[in-house]
Amino acid sequence: MTSKSPDAIALLKADHRKVEELFEKFESATAPDKQAALAKQICTELVIHTIIEEEIFYPALKGKIEDDMLDEAYVEHDGAKLLISQIMSGAPGEDFYEAKVTVLSEEIKHHVHEEEMPSEGMFAQARAADVDLDVLGRQMADRKEALKAEFEANGLPTPTARTLTPVQIELGEPVA
Repeated sequence: MTSKSPDAIALLKADHRKVEELFEKFESATAPDKQAALAKQICTELVIHTIIEEEIFYPALKGKIEDDMLDEAYVEHDGAKLLISQIMSGAPGEDFYEAKVTVLSEEIKHHVHEEEMPSEGMFAQARAADVDLDVLGRQMADRKEALKAEFEANGLPTPTARTLTPVQIELGEPVA
């Protein structure tokens, strides 16, 4: 690892910009193999991002920012995980494949907006709270590298969720 990791918010914002760029590339891709490769890369980046947020960033913010904001972030993640699971089990040319990637893009744009809103977003609240963003950034960067290596060796796992069971995610069923 380099001598200095970005702070937690800089790391997450860099992830946001990378995924936005990948979605833009997907929108302009016409070849099915290119669409499939981009969709896989988008899903991989998002799974890693949600894991580091849910394992490290969000728990560090618990009790320090608005609870509703964290609850909504978990639900937004679960909605994304449902689409990620469907996209990863599908392929370009199948019914609704491109629509699912488009809707995922829209959901992620909303989630990013909620996190990055100046003064009232999650990141602004985190900066104002007593949270060591440098330490979190190092922890998140280390976890991110470990996840990349794990996924390269073993493939992308089925996403797990707080508001959906793994079976509901696989089947695309909402919580009753």
